[in-house]
Amino acid sequence: MDLLGRARECALLDGLIRDIGWGESRSLVLRGEAGIGKTALLEYLIAAAPELMVVRAAGVESEMELAYAGLHQLCGPLMYRLESLPGPQRQALEIVFGLSAGAVPDRFHVALAVLSLLSEVSEERPVLCVIDDAQWLDQTSALALGFVARRLLAEPVGLVFAAREPGDQLQHLPDLEVSGLHDGDARALLSSAVRFRLDEQVRDRIVAETRGNPLALLELPRGLSATELAGFGTAAASALPSRTEESFRRRIAAIPESTRRLLLIAAADPLGEPTLVWRAAELQGISTGAAAPRDRGGAVRVRHKCPVPPSAGPCRRLRRGVPG
Repeated sequence: MDLLGRARECALLDGLIRDIGWGESRSLVLRGEAGIGKTALLEYLIAAAPELMVVRAAGVESEMELAYAGLHQLCGPLMYRLESLPGPQRQALEIVFGLSAGAVPDRFHVALAVLSLLSEVSEERPVLCVIDDAQWLDQTSALALGFVARRLLAEPVGLVFAAREPGDQLQHLPDLEVSGLHDGDARALLSSAVRFRLDEQVRDRIVAETRGNPLALLELPRGLSATELAGFGTAAASALPSRTEESFRRRIAAIPESTRRLLLIAAADPLGEPTLVWRAAELQGISTGAAAPRDRGGAVRVRHKCPVPPSAGPCRRLRRGVPG
């Protein structure tokens, strides 16, 4: 998996994976504006770590007030080792995850339990924790994960966060600022998204005013004519986020209604878990055909296609075009 113009960042991530595989702990915060490519770098990281156990979570703005919502996403696949934790730590996780009743546990006990859980699992296989949109993590999850990242020592565990602006909970962790693409790479990316020949001055102006933001470079030309692109200027650049959103709206409006409903269901699940998405779709009377729209703009992509209906075991995963 090659990412245009990201050789330095990919080399750093490759080194992180190598260190974890050698039994060292690592943490990293990828920070940068929306659409700059943080999620793409996380996908690269995951694809480059086939020997590691990967667990994922994603901050969800609507869940920021739900205590430990992010932690529940991340630790869910690891709970099979819960019984190996010391009693107070095990009880703390059981209570915050709703597995048993009791008084609200001390946050320190919860964070310590997550640290112990990751350490236990890493004895079987090195663990890589990937947390996207960390700026939207609930405060309790962010505090616990920041604590874990700072306390890891010789365990083969890695925590990699992506955030537009990391909160105080992730301060003092190693970080990497993800910036816009350099001119040459930005021009190459823009050329891949434009259906016609662009005037060189117009191309240079777009690259300059988008500051090499990959999402902006890909989305801005969609649905615009050569004349409209030629008129792209400072005023248009200031309205770039709304124009990008409008580009997504136009593309989504062009797909069938059943597919739009399926996208809405998928968007409600931050991890795009296929079993859960298809179960919800089935309850809404949405068939598997909704996952095969004639969308040439890339707003909807489906992986792991199979002819099996949802009730017989779903094997499709939706990928949503969400700014990184």
